[in-house]
Amino acid sequence: MLTTMYSQSGNMKRPAKLHEVFWLEQRQAEVPQDDLWLGERELAKLATLRFAKRRNDWRLGRWTAKSALAAHLHRDHTRETLRETEVLAGDDGSPEVWIRGQRGPAAISLSHSNGKALCVVGVAKSAIGCDLELVEPRSEAFVSDYFTNEEQWRIRLSNPSQRSLLANLFWSAKESALKAMRTGLRQDTRTLSVFLLEDCVQSREWHPLVVRSDTAEVFPGWWKEEGAMLRTIVGKSRSALPIPLSQ
Repeated sequence: MLTTMYSQSGNMKRPAKLHEVFWLEQRQAEVPQDDLWLGERELAKLATLRFAKRRNDWRLGRWTAKSALAAHLHRDHTRETLRETEVLAGDDGSPEVWIRGQRGPAAISLSHSNGKALCVVGVAKSAIGCDLELVEPRSEAFVSDYFTNEEQWRIRLSNPSQRSLLANLFWSAKESALKAMRTGLRQDTRTLSVFLLEDCVQSREWHPLVVRSDTAEVFPGWWKEEGAMLRTIVGKSRSALPIPLSQ
């Protein structure tokens, strides 16, 4: 049933071309101690962040994004070149890429959790979103507040050993879709429904999923669990398996 629902969102006669998405994760320890790799507008933003954790998370996200963009765009990974690439918040808060003062030829999404950051890179102006979550227990109140009735039912009927994974997977996929929609948590998460196209299993492989909005928008994507961390990536268009980047 889920596969049929997914197929109905596309062209049955002529399969849509699969887009490429790229991803990179970085740890807090990999971020330079100095700020010589940040651009002027980024430094101005950093100066407004008062709390150490917020500053560290923000720097980790920018370092990960700049590293991913350098690899994707085949640019040098020097401080001078990294300064030329700025990752700035758009009017709606979504990250936007600027290179030497001009809009960059790529779209990105960012997420961070537990001292790690994830950056996903796609073609310019594409709608993409990603999320990185620690797999941890979620309360009954959390499940009731943020999930649809069907999602709540699926979590409660699942194997007890997989409930935390399933709850975090539904939450993460919704977060990714809200980023692709550029609305964030200003939108009710219960307006989105998550469908897994394969059984929910813990492995290091990417598995397909679909997020569907109550306005019939469809966001196909992928999820992977590894090392107690969960990653989800979605977009407005179907993509091939996410491609890892390296510095």
